[in-house]
Amino acid sequence: MVVFVQKAITSEQLQAFSQALEADKKHDVLRRAVTKNGILATSADYRSEVDMTPVFSIDLDTGDVANQKQSGRCWMFAALNTMRHDMKDRFKVAKDFELSQSYTFFWDKLEKSNYFYNNVIETASLPTSDRKVAWLMTTPQQDGGQWDMITAIIAKYGVVPKSVMPESYNSSKSNELNSTLNLKLRKDAVALRELVANNASEEELEAFKTKNLGEIYRILSYTLGVPPTKFDFEFRDQDNNYHIEQGITPHEFYEKYVGWNLDDYVSIINAPTSDKPYNHMYTVEMLGNVLGSRGVRHLNVDMDTFKKVAIKQLESGESVWFGCDVGQESDRQKGIMDTELYHKDQLFDVDFAMSKAERLDYAESLMTHAMVLTGVDLVDGKSTKWKVENSWGDKVGTKGFFVMSDNWMNEYCYQVVVNKKFLPQELQDVLNEEPKVLAPWDPMGSLA
Repeated sequence: MVVFVQKAITSEQLQAFSQALEADKKHDVLRRAVTKNGILATSADYRSEVDMTPVFSIDLDTGDVANQKQSGRCWMFAALNTMRHDMKDRFKVAKDFELSQSYTFFWDKLEKSNYFYNNVIETASLPTSDRKVAWLMTTPQQDGGQWDMITAIIAKYGVVPKSVMPESYNSSKSNELNSTLNLKLRKDAVALRELVANNASEEELEAFKTKNLGEIYRILSYTLGVPPTKFDFEFRDQDNNYHIEQGITPHEFYEKYVGWNLDDYVSIINAPTSDKPYNHMYTVEMLGNVLGSRGVRHLNVDMDTFKKVAIKQLESGESVWFGCDVGQESDRQKGIMDTELYHKDQLFDVDFAMSKAERLDYAESLMTHAMVLTGVDLVDGKSTKWKVENSWGDKVGTKGFFVMSDNWMNEYCYQVVVNKKFLPQELQDVLNEEPKVLAPWDPMGSLA
């Protein structure tokens, strides 16, 4: 083993740095430009905007974009958007029709709280300094989630139209609700760990959970509204025909107006790290919301397969939920995600290149946002760019739609959800294998 002696920066080193900078006058020009305009504006390449023209050979008509506002519900918006796209085609609902994100938000918060309580009990024998306990307490619950978590909510509670349970202040701006819930959950964690330490019975632990889940239900009811158990659904379709459905339940509404077999939809990931060989199943410890659901399951595949199955689903006329690291090499206002958008390496004469696996292993990247693929441009059968429906309203991109280059997908997309019928038979067979359990902090357990 090499013995490394830590050393401070010396005055000789500083002098050498300064002399090297002053030796070339171009550095002064670049310094002025970056100081005035910032890194991104100075390194931006206008040619990216030309290449990312929003025209696609496959372009689904999915209606108007939604707006998650100041909340972290992108995964929920993206999933419900894929379902309303199908409703628009089958029932001709209005282009601005939405399923209620506030309804699924309510149940997700309640279920995540129960999930947290159970994880606290499971880890109660560990010290608070243990990494698992520290990980739990860092964020007892949050807005984010994964595809399998929204399907668990829908399977248990169904869905409702947004007109029946509309947005509230707290669903659109969730910071106050999250800080309040996390304060309560951490306080309850103290009490739960003390109960376990004092050898409380299973009945005593369950009674504690029931009491405090009731309090959380009250908090959610005040902040988000009470979820409906039955409601009337009336609308005029795009041909101006009137429809009404009276006294329908959330489950009945889902079965009639969405009707997907959620078990048919599977999470496909691309994680090229050495600990996750391709063509195998993975899950993540302590990741989920609804206890007793199928849990989060990922099939890891190479990027070529990843894109092929997404294209097949788009070709069939169905949009695709996907997860990515949206903040990398992207322009929110222009709605462009492209690895050629900025050239910081050329600006600073510094090599910033990392492989996708290195970015995952060294915490430079992970899934941060979920959106919907609604189109792709194919040239000679190969994808060149993709149409993306975001959930940030219609003031960004092209009326809320973004353009993603094919190479950006290669580097920063980590997950797509497709109907398993689009997978090759050998991969459909892999879906049945027992998944390898990843650590709670694995990047594939990140919440969009």
